[in-house]
Amino acid sequence: MLDFSFATADEIAQELAGRLKAARLAQGVQQSELALRAGVSAGTVKALEKSGQSTVTSLIRVVQALGLTQHLQQAFVLEVRSIAQMEQAQRAQRQRAPRKPKGTGTGAATSKA
Repeated sequence: MLDFSFATADEIAQELAGRLKAARLAQGVQQSELALRAGVSAGTVKALEKSGQSTVTSLIRVVQALGLTQHLQQAFVLEVRSIAQMEQAQRAQRQRAPRKPKGTGTGAATSKA
């Protein structure tokens, strides 16, 4: 099994593609049937299984159609290990991205002479 910690994005995509294909085959479902269940095109399923390339929405639809939604539940869950991390996580949830200072746009500056 691929260790995602040391893998490239393409390697992770390829691994997930293989796992989805294995799940589909284990259920005895053809690509065209999966596409119909997921509400995506057969080409989308083929591309997803071949290269792992897909939109997030299409990936989720295929996962749902295969009955694997429970495996998404723990994806990207913030693991808090200390009180300091809890406080930092809470602050991060309430913060907004800083605004760009006024007058630093990318347009050409105009000056009055």
